[in-house]
Amino acid sequence: MRENHKHPGGKLRRLGPSHCKDKELLAIIINSGTKNLSAEQIAEKLLDKFGTVYNFSGKMLKELMEVEGIGAVKATQLAAVFELTKRIIRHIESE
Repeated sequence: MRENHKHPGGKLRRLGPSHCKDKELLAIIINSGTKNLSAEQIAEKLLDKFGTVYNFSGKMLKELMEVEGIGAVKATQLAAVFELTKRIIRHIESE
C-alpha cells in the first residue's frame, strides 16, 4: 500500500531522506513559500532553471535569487547547505 505524503517533511520523517526526491529535499531546506508559491513550487523552479542540484550548487547568491521565490534568506540557506556538503565531501576524501 502506497502512503500519500502531503508534505515533503512528513515523507522524510516517515521514510527517511533517501526516499525523497531532490525537489522534496530542496523544499524542506527552503522551508516556506511565498504568497504565490509553495516551497515545493519554488524548488521545482530552481530545478527547471538549473537542471540538477549539482548544476546550481556553485551558483552565486545573485543567480539563485533570479528564481522566483528565492530571496536573500533562501539563497543564503541554500548556499550554506551546499558549502557544508562540499566540506563533508572534502573531509571524506581526505581520510
